[in-house]
Amino acid sequence: MTEEKKEETKQEEKKEVEVPEKFKKLVEEIEKMSVLDLSELVKILEDKFGVSAAAQVVAGPAAAAAGGEAAEEKSEFTVELKTVGDKKIEVIKTVRDITAKGLKEAKDVVDAAVSAPQVIKENVKKEEAEEMKKKFEEAGATVELK
Repeated sequence: MTEEKKEETKQEEKKEVEVPEKFKKLVEEIEKMSVLDLSELVKILEDKFGVSAAAQVVAGPAAAAAGGEAAEEKSEFTVELKTVGDKKIEVIKTVRDITAKGLKEAKDVVDAAVSAPQVIKENVKKEEAEEMKKKFEEAGATVELK
């Protein structure tokens, strides 16, 4: 267990970011929020400003379907972490990579997944969802695409 703590400490030290003065108050408020509240905030900001926090993927057929044609196959998925497995640290790293969350937030998501499935990302393109599933499976976790 001490090895896990050393790993967490190393990663926390690396994540030290200098926040410009004009954003300090906002960042302090965000730091106090729970993972669920942050997720809700991101959704609200996405809706309000018409943007997406997800990585952009250029897709030809998907763009045509968005142009008004009805797609028969489901094009957006929710990636849900079902079980963590034996390599908890690897799963935490994967959550951090995919969601760009901090160490503590990623650890909280993984810890919560032990008792109930946790949504990692919503409205993800099929290719991106498959890629995420592959990364989680390599880390020893079980993921479901909905």
